[in-house]
Amino acid sequence: MTITEKLSVLVEKHADRIYAAERYIWQHPETGYKEWNTSAYLAEQFEQLGYVLVKPGDIPGFYTDLDTGRPGPKVAILGELDSLVVASHPECAEGTCAVHACGHNCQSAALLGVACALKEPGALDGLCGSIRLISVPAEELIELEYREELRRKGVIHYLGGKVEFIYRGYFDGVDIAMMIHAGSLPEGKTLDFSAGMNGCMLKNVTFEGVSAHAGAAPQNGRNALYAATNAINAVNALRETFVDGEHVRFHPILTKGGTVVNAIPEEVRMESYVRGACYESMAANNRRINLAIAASAAAMGCNALLDDHPGYLPLRNDPLLTQVMSGAMREIAGEDSVRISESWDTGSTDMGDVSSIIPSVQPHCSGAVGEAHGASYRIADARLACLLPAQCLAATVGRLLENDAEVGWRVVREAKLPFSGKEEYLAAIDRFAKNRRLVRYNDDGSVTLNLND
Repeated sequence: MTITEKLSVLVEKHADRIYAAERYIWQHPETGYKEWNTSAYLAEQFEQLGYVLVKPGDIPGFYTDLDTGRPGPKVAILGELDSLVVASHPECAEGTCAVHACGHNCQSAALLGVACALKEPGALDGLCGSIRLISVPAEELIELEYREELRRKGVIHYLGGKVEFIYRGYFDGVDIAMMIHAGSLPEGKTLDFSAGMNGCMLKNVTFEGVSAHAGAAPQNGRNALYAATNAINAVNALRETFVDGEHVRFHPILTKGGTVVNAIPEEVRMESYVRGACYESMAANNRRINLAIAASAAAMGCNALLDDHPGYLPLRNDPLLTQVMSGAMREIAGEDSVRISESWDTGSTDMGDVSSIIPSVQPHCSGAVGEAHGASYRIADARLACLLPAQCLAATVGRLLENDAEVGWRVVREAKLPFSGKEEYLAAIDRFAKNRRLVRYNDDGSVTLNLND
């Protein structure tokens, strides 16, 4: 019996427990950094299995290590805790409108399935190194005002759960990381690998003008709304210069456009992401966008208060790790069950931050139907969405850590990572953080655009 066959059988022994976890978490959705019930439910399940957990205490989530007793790499398997908010979903929670319309309930159920299998007698025979199981909060980049409040209070330093866990050292010592995200695939396909996903950074701009009577004396005002619309148009004029392969995205909304119709708007607020396929592109295009915003505000005699924050870095699925995991799934579900392409996803995930310092992979599995993040999303086949991913994750660990971790060490050696480690990575994302007024009106009548990094 191969290691894949053995670990698949051990996972399947716990199918009922996996399915029960998926249903429980679906029925009790919680959004990011609020997943206290979900975290406690999973922690109890893990502790019943004999795991000793490391818990942050001030935020949900935990991790635990399982050591084979033989030296080798540390492989992390992740599961996300948080839900979305979709008020139109027929099964959203009363009061919060929370719902797992992106399948994170399946990830947590699969993580539990792996935890069950690895505690079975003989599960670790022939393996070396260790396995870290991580239940992580706050992947969906939503409810930013709440997260900003946590950051201001010092509870968190970063808005995304994996970024925060990296900062706290919960990925220290991890050599390889992986997870599988629930999705919807063509019939017969169980796993889908793309090349990766965009990163994103968060942009908030408050345009500051001068109020005046809009009918009687508009000349006495400085219209912050026009400054904002000028800025949007100016960035739109840049779009043809965005390099196609860099997948740059800028998609602003106005969250405040004025107060009363007969007064020139003196304060207008804009929110957006700046997305891109690599750190360098995100940084360069963000500076150009900031220049367009600053110039647009200055043209109207207004100012623009910039508040930028790091979001998530681009995900790069490690090619060799993709081969290892796809091989495991093919052995479990058949040769034609896996799809690998060079396609690029323009959404964003904080698994990208993990992949910036650790060789990582996050494919999508099947089992869901409906529109992701939408009112029609649901889990139609828990076997495809939970059981098979758990079997695949466990088998991938086995393949990486058997034979003195020959394959695992090869993944580590051949990985091409954007950053040398946590310190360089954190310094890079911190450079995205900016809080300043972009326009300075000088005493001599000149205007300076304040874009210095």
